[in-house]
Amino acid sequence: MSETTLSSDELKRYARHLILPEFGKSGQEKLKRSKVLCVGAGGLGSPMAMYLAAAGVGTLGIMDFDVVDVSNLQRQIIHGQSSVGERKVVSAARRLKDINPHVRVNIHETALSSANAREIISEYDVVADGTDNFPTRYLVNDACVLEGKVNVYASIFRFDGQATVFGLKDGPCYRCLYPDPPPPGMVPSCAEGGVLGVLPGIMGTLQALEVIKVLTGIGEPLKGRLQVFDALTFKFRELKIRKDPKCPICGEHRTIHELIDYNQFCGIPNEEALKAMQAQERQQERMPDKITPAELKQRMDAGDKPFLVDLRNANELDICKLDYDAWIPMPEFAERIAELEPYKHKEFVVY
Repeated sequence: MSETTLSSDELKRYARHLILPEFGKSGQEKLKRSKVLCVGAGGLGSPMAMYLAAAGVGTLGIMDFDVVDVSNLQRQIIHGQSSVGERKVVSAARRLKDINPHVRVNIHETALSSANAREIISEYDVVADGTDNFPTRYLVNDACVLEGKVNVYASIFRFDGQATVFGLKDGPCYRCLYPDPPPPGMVPSCAEGGVLGVLPGIMGTLQALEVIKVLTGIGEPLKGRLQVFDALTFKFRELKIRKDPKCPICGEHRTIHELIDYNQFCGIPNEEALKAMQAQERQQERMPDKITPAELKQRMDAGDKPFLVDLRNANELDICKLDYDAWIPMPEFAERIAELEPYKHKEFVVY
């Protein structure tokens, strides 16, 4: 039996696909022949990988270098309580094989980098970007363009999500939409800004849908169209994305012909530069600009308590709080900073 021929068990498993006139047996066999790389086994990657496995994609690559933390379980539904502390790729692979034993799961327990991206991505037909940081998004985009692969993209933040498909013929790429990255620190991560747990489920499922459409040729993929979803109002908006003829990676006169240092491109210091900065700070005879929670606790336990200023919002106080000396929510800080004037001779710790 050919590797792409559906077995009797698969014919039963995919029966609801096979009776769709637009899909049928040929569509299912296309999925079985396909290879998809899911970059990230987190909030977006969880529902996306699970639905792609259930749909019958022949080979799924799962790329992640993190371990499962209990804080992941609010949204990363591919993992469970028993997986806490386990490598995400191992936990995800076990769940996917349980969903569909006919799917081949390739584990890539590594961070995607300029050194390995093209080699790994070249093995797959479609890449699904489930990452949460700008350097990796630009890296995925550039590697996909250079290797001629489709990039199915989604992102989430708090209550909002975005989804589109990059790299289709005559369609735009990620750099056409975002030519330049935002300044470092301007856009908080989900860990810093929070995210509604079901939102990555919605957006990751939309990613799986677009992957299936690209692989089988059914419907109209999100080419040149960015879907923006507001979970609080349950409204979708569609924005047009035009291919930029001056794009440095997919334009008529490209200037990027190989992968670059994406941390540097996004203004994030590399490891060597970071060590040099830290060494310089240690040499300066002044009070440090930053203190870790452990260092602060050590000082307070020794009776050396600075003046504590809590800048978090009221809802964040319910999670945990120190015995602060002043509480000024960040949105009110500019107007209320004068309240700290009487204590200007003290050492402040702001958090």
